[in-house]
Amino acid sequence: MKILYGVQGTGNGHISRARAMARALQAHPQLEVQWLFSGRSPEKLFSMEPFGDYWWREGLTFVHRGGRIDQLATARQLSPRRLLRDVRELPVNDFDLVITDFEPVTAWAAKRVGVASLGLGHQYAFNYAIPAPRFNWMARAIMRAFAPAKSSLGMHWYHFGHPILPPIARPHATASDGEHILVYLPFEHHEVLVRELAKLPHHFIVYGAPIDLPTANNVELKAPSIDGFQQDVADARAVICNSGFELIAETLTLGKPILTRPLSGQFEQEANARALSELQLARVVAKIDAQSIGAWLDKQPVGVRIDWPDVAGSIAQWLATGRQQPADELAEGLWEQVVPGRSADNSAPVETALD
Repeated sequence: MKILYGVQGTGNGHISRARAMARALQAHPQLEVQWLFSGRSPEKLFSMEPFGDYWWREGLTFVHRGGRIDQLATARQLSPRRLLRDVRELPVNDFDLVITDFEPVTAWAAKRVGVASLGLGHQYAFNYAIPAPRFNWMARAIMRAFAPAKSSLGMHWYHFGHPILPPIARPHATASDGEHILVYLPFEHHEVLVRELAKLPHHFIVYGAPIDLPTANNVELKAPSIDGFQQDVADARAVICNSGFELIAETLTLGKPILTRPLSGQFEQEANARALSELQLARVVAKIDAQSIGAWLDKQPVGVRIDWPDVAGSIAQWLATGRQQPADELAEGLWEQVVPGRSADNSAPVETALD
């Protein structure tokens, strides 16, 4: 079976999920996979070895400034002619199945010629009634039109009574009780962020910011590194991040307390923040500064640990056997394996809406 697998490269979460899927798919030699990435310039992609001789297209992405989506700048950088050309010229007829992790070129190319397509990822959970901002019909419409697929497997931290899968998230490193706080806020104004962190009596390790910024003794800036980042998350006493899906899912496997601020104007992140509040999995704030961080840490927050099953392996097996099992049965079987609501050291249950 030949699969064209498209991945939206704007956020690291999509690529992280794709790496897990690449490992799982390699266990099934009858599945021949060609990877395609878009939404991020090729020179900014890193640690791409699991994807072999992957293809790249420009695709679509969003421009952000100071923690908000810049809609005007986003519109200006769009290249509709390039996108349409890439869609027309993509050889999707050479494949038996197109999988899209919210990647528009592969999705629209498959739709154009009628090739079987599968949407795989968090965004496809929004096909169902899940926590989300009210009355934002335009954002919902854009999300559904961005990378459409004939069928889909959506993922979320909870199923909300729908055939939604758990996240593709497993511990990548042995956790320990370190003293630092991991900060990953790539969409914030970084100079302001560092100044705010410098006001607090805590040690912060910051990813996603320029490493040549002037900093303080308590703030350590680190360059992108998959292994280093995963270990620093595992060793952190807490995590501060935007409300992206994948990092929070992975942090929950480690039982680390989470402070999160959604990227303003980004429908998915605002919906994620609402879900986190309803599920009691993280502290959501409207602003990240010394006051909000200090108030949160003063309360000595307790993390929630959730053991997710091997979702990537189950999806790969499902694909290898011809997708014969109904999606709702696949989802139900995976949720039966989820173990929620424990403290990080397993010493006591933690009350959440998952129980």
